[in-house]
Amino acid sequence: MLVLHTYQKCSTCREAVRWLRAHGIPFEEHPIREEPPSLETLRRALADMGGQLRALFNTSGQDYRALGLKDKLPAMSADEALRLLACNGNLIKRPFARDYKRGITLAGFKAEAWSAALL
Repeated sequence: MLVLHTYQKCSTCREAVRWLRAHGIPFEEHPIREEPPSLETLRRALADMGGQLRALFNTSGQDYRALGLKDKLPAMSADEALRLLACNGNLIKRPFARDYKRGITLAGFKAEAWSAALL
Protein backbone atom coordinates (compact mmCIF):
# COMPACT_ATOMS: atom_id res chain seq x y z
CA MET A 1 0.00 0.00 0.00
CA LEU A 2 1.05 3.55 -0.66
CA VAL A 3 2.18 5.46 2.42
CA LEU A 4 1.55 9.18 2.02
CA HIS A 5 3.09 11.88 4.22
CA THR A 6 1.23 15.18 4.01
CA TYR A 7 0.81 18.52 5.70
CA GLN A 8 -2.84 19.42 6.23
CA LYS A 9 -2.43 23.09 5.29
CA CYS A 10 -0.57 22.26 2.06
CA SER A 11 -2.73 22.71 -1.05
CA THR A 12 -0.45 20.45 -3.08
CA CYS A 13 -0.91 17.69 -0.50
CA ARG A 14 -4.68 18.10 -0.65
CA GLU A 15 -4.52 17.95 -4.45
CA ALA A 16 -2.53 14.70 -4.28
CA VAL A 17 -5.07 13.17 -1.88
CA ARG A 18 -7.92 14.14 -4.24
CA TRP A 19 -6.01 12.64 -7.17
CA LEU A 20 -5.40 9.35 -5.34
CA ARG A 21 -9.05 9.08 -4.33
CA ALA A 22 -10.25 9.92 -7.86
CA HIS A 23 -8.07 7.09 -9.20
CA GLY A 24 -9.13 4.62 -6.54
CA ILE A 25 -5.60 4.19 -5.22
CA PRO A 26 -5.60 3.11 -1.57
CA PHE A 27 -3.18 4.91 0.72
CA GLU A 28 -2.28 5.35 4.35
CA GLU A 29 -1.85 9.01 5.30
CA HIS A 30 0.58 10.32 7.94
CA PRO A 31 1.24 13.91 9.08
CA ILE A 32 4.72 14.73 7.80
CA ARG A 33 5.58 17.16 10.59
CA GLU A 34 4.59 14.86 13.44
CA GLU A 35 5.59 11.58 11.77
CA PRO A 36 8.37 12.20 9.25
CA PRO A 37 9.54 9.18 7.25
CA SER A 38 12.12 7.07 9.06
CA LEU A 39 15.80 7.18 8.25
CA GLU A 40 15.53 3.76 6.60
CA THR A 41 12.58 4.91 4.49
CA LEU A 42 14.54 7.97 3.41
CA ARG A 43 17.57 5.82 2.50
CA ARG A 44 15.36 3.63 0.30
CA ALA A 45 13.72 6.72 -1.19
CA LEU A 46 17.10 8.17 -2.07
CA ALA A 47 18.01 4.95 -3.89
CA ASP A 48 14.64 4.94 -5.69
CA MET A 49 15.29 8.51 -6.83
CA GLY A 50 18.68 7.69 -8.28
CA GLY A 51 20.64 9.33 -5.49
CA GLN A 52 19.16 12.79 -6.11
CA LEU A 53 19.34 14.06 -2.53
CA ARG A 54 18.14 17.58 -3.28
CA ALA A 55 14.90 16.11 -4.73
CA LEU A 56 13.89 15.03 -1.22
CA PHE A 57 14.19 18.54 0.22
CA ASN A 58 11.50 21.20 0.40
CA THR A 59 13.83 23.82 -1.02
CA SER A 60 11.19 26.56 -0.86
CA GLY A 61 10.43 26.01 2.83
CA GLN A 62 11.27 28.35 5.68
CA ASP A 63 13.28 25.71 7.57
CA TYR A 64 15.44 25.03 4.51
CA ARG A 65 16.22 28.74 4.18
CA ALA A 66 16.67 29.31 7.93
CA LEU A 67 19.24 26.51 8.12
CA GLY A 68 21.11 27.83 5.08
CA LEU A 69 20.85 24.45 3.37
CA LYS A 70 21.21 25.91 -0.12
CA ASP A 71 24.89 26.40 0.67
CA LYS A 72 25.37 23.57 3.18
CA LEU A 73 23.64 20.69 1.38
CA PRO A 74 26.28 20.22 -1.36
CA ALA A 75 28.95 19.65 1.31
CA MET A 76 26.87 17.31 3.47
CA SER A 77 27.15 13.57 3.29
CA ALA A 78 24.00 11.69 2.28
CA ASP A 79 23.79 10.24 5.78
CA GLU A 80 23.95 13.70 7.41
CA ALA A 81 21.28 15.04 5.08
CA LEU A 82 18.98 12.05 5.56
CA ARG A 83 19.29 12.27 9.34
CA LEU A 84 18.32 15.93 9.15
CA LEU A 85 15.24 15.03 7.07
CA ALA A 86 14.25 12.21 9.43
CA CYS A 87 14.28 14.68 12.35
CA ASN A 88 12.44 17.53 10.64
CA GLY A 89 9.45 16.74 8.44
CA ASN A 90 9.27 20.40 7.39
CA LEU A 91 12.41 19.86 5.34
CA ILE A 92 10.92 17.06 3.24
CA LYS A 93 9.36 17.88 -0.11
CA ARG A 94 5.68 17.16 0.18
CA PRO A 95 3.60 15.28 -0.37
CA PHE A 96 6.01 12.41 0.14
CA ALA A 97 4.73 9.03 -1.03
CA ARG A 98 6.34 5.62 -0.83
CA ASP A 99 5.15 2.24 -2.08
CA TYR A 100 7.45 -0.23 -0.35
CA LYS A 101 6.46 -3.28 -2.40
CA ARG A 102 6.93 -1.57 -5.75
CA GLY A 103 9.96 0.53 -4.78
CA ILE A 104 8.26 3.77 -5.77
CA THR A 105 9.04 7.10 -4.16
CA LEU A 106 7.33 10.35 -5.10
CA ALA A 107 8.24 13.72 -3.60
CA GLY A 108 6.04 16.63 -4.56
CA PHE A 109 2.92 16.24 -6.67
CA LYS A 110 2.78 16.29 -10.45
CA ALA A 111 -0.20 14.39 -11.83
CA GLU A 112 1.71 13.11 -14.88
CA ALA A 113 4.56 11.71 -12.77
CA TRP A 114 2.15 10.11 -10.30
CA SER A 115 0.16 8.61 -13.20
CA ALA A 116 3.30 7.12 -14.74
CA ALA A 117 4.39 5.65 -11.41
CA LEU A 118 1.11 4.48 -9.93
CA LEU A 119 -1.31 3.68 -12.76
